[in-house]
Amino acid sequence: MAAAVAAPLVFGASAAAKGVDPLAMYADMLASLADPAQAQTVLVRAAILLLAGLAVAVPARAGLLNVGGEGQIVIGAVAAAGVGLVTDQRLPGGLVLVLMTVAAMAAGAAWAGIAAGLRLAVNVNEAISTLLLNFIAIDIMLGLIYDPWKDASGFGQPSSRPLEETARLPLFVSGGTVNAGILLALLALAGVWFAMRRTAWGFRLRVVGGNPEAARQAGLRVGPLLLSAMLAGGALAGLAGLVHFAGTEFKLRPGMTASFGYVGFLASWLAMHRPLRVGLAALLLAAIAMGGDSLQIDSGLPAASLNVLMAVVLLVVLGIRRNPGRKS
Repeated sequence: MAAAVAAPLVFGASAAAKGVDPLAMYADMLASLADPAQAQTVLVRAAILLLAGLAVAVPARAGLLNVGGEGQIVIGAVAAAGVGLVTDQRLPGGLVLVLMTVAAMAAGAAWAGIAAGLRLAVNVNEAISTLLLNFIAIDIMLGLIYDPWKDASGFGQPSSRPLEETARLPLFVSGGTVNAGILLALLALAGVWFAMRRTAWGFRLRVVGGNPEAARQAGLRVGPLLLSAMLAGGALAGLAGLVHFAGTEFKLRPGMTASFGYVGFLASWLAMHRPLRVGLAALLLAAIAMGGDSLQIDSGLPAASLNVLMAVVLLVVLGIRRNPGRKS
């Protein structure tokens, strides 16, 4: 994790060039994380980023580049909201949560499946198709909350009506923000690790990712394996949408995903697509995102500085991985 050391040094140097004391800046960021409420928010964000990162890591094992986590999260949240808005006042909360979870994962998988189908049918690069599908998913959500799902009793920014409290992810501590989404994320992490390391499916994905032509000649069905990897990634991103909707937002609104899909993409690359490392990377990036809020208040840096810091992390990671003297 050399990037975790190199990136702050590079960003600190750029902050110093603007007249900001790097040590004081990082001290303020760490101090903000010491607040219990802030620490809880870090854990909640990390759970979503973990799922978004796994949504990239699983297809990456098969040699696929899933840039569509953002759209898959959005479409998962839309599916969860659609089920929730219809059933949360009619069915028990636990049953509503189960139905929303199934709907979110199915929708995320189906959205990723579009890109997989284009790749297999007409050889459209999945990086391009998944990226474009992000914008379509966001437009679908905006179309719904600006008209058919718009909360008539809401004020200001359009949104869907809030999800009933009984259908929300339960909190670990009353009055806190840490919810059962963390358990879902950890279960997903354990499941992905087991599937990648202990099953024939995971082994076949690695073979296909290493050399698709050799895998084909060895008798492996490359097409179905690629499809399954993308579907699994989409389902994980859809689950992230459910966790965000039913655990944090409780309603659909413009900009609700806060670029979780793109930051999850960074988490997967930072971890070299290894599931357990994705968990650590998600926690690191969630802490950076939360600590970065203090950059504007305490250091006077613009809001875009946080994006710069994360971009520096990615560039350092890519630089390390391209170093011919370093083993991947």
